[in-house]
Amino acid sequence: MMAASAPGKLILFGEHAVVFGEPALSTAINLRAEVFARPHTEWLADGASIDEPRYRYVKAAIAKTKAKGPLWIEIRSMVPSGAGLGSSAAVTVATLGALHEMAGSLDAAGIAREAFEVEHEVQGRASPLDTSTATAGGGVLVLRERHDGLLWSIQRDQRHWFLHRQALPALDFVIGNTGISAATGPLVAKVKARVDRDPRAAEAIREIGQITLDGLRALQRKDLGTAGGLMERNHAILTDLGVGHPALDRLVKAARPSSFGAKLTGAGGGGSIVALTDRPEKTADAIRAAGGRAFVVQSDAVGVAKIG
Repeated sequence: MMAASAPGKLILFGEHAVVFGEPALSTAINLRAEVFARPHTEWLADGASIDEPRYRYVKAAIAKTKAKGPLWIEIRSMVPSGAGLGSSAAVTVATLGALHEMAGSLDAAGIAREAFEVEHEVQGRASPLDTSTATAGGGVLVLRERHDGLLWSIQRDQRHWFLHRQALPALDFVIGNTGISAATGPLVAKVKARVDRDPRAAEAIREIGQITLDGLRALQRKDLGTAGGLMERNHAILTDLGVGHPALDRLVKAARPSSFGAKLTGAGGGGSIVALTDRPEKTADAIRAAGGRAFVVQSDAVGVAKIG
């Protein structure tokens, strides 16, 4: 049996804008997905057919690696699905990690590129931020140009992303989950259609890119007040772009009195918010009182890794 794990992620700034080549910042978190693979008499995932829709990322990963089989694939994930925390990326990267281990290699850059292609094929349009964060661990900044700390670059059509390692201070983040699941692909397509027809939406995307760079600098100098204010502005822009939800706004409002700032994280339309706070338990209690599921997470420096 071969096995690998990969972390979930939080996008701190820049979701949706990253699809258009703008900067975005994420961090891996200490919620992980584990995937185990062993030879079997037929292709199965958790005892079910890999043709079931819920295993479409696993099936695409198998096809991408041309894995020899058949195999029994088992998935154990702490990353909640549909919560904006990179569950599909974590499972995709962990699956690729297990399959590459079976082939005798665990090349992070290669896994990151394959994982992006898998997400792009399944979702129709994607950025490499989720999958690169699950692969690399720690803080990851995506830019359209090469800078210091380059991890790898990924290209698709006319789009080119450069993924960079970014050191972030040790921080507590509170996740507030609405319990509302929303598929990433349609939300990304919705924003693209808006940007294509509305110059104001295109300008909003550019503003998110600048917010990302300002937010990174604020976090690195531990100016959490400024970082929190930028999170609030990022949330407002994403809501104006049509990927907000009343439940997200309710949780952001609940988190605000005990945090530096909060925003939706991930594709939106439901899913989760992230709050930056030095009073995590108080913020979590406020989110729960507003009807959300709350939990505290920290950054995880470990990306894709062999188990055992």
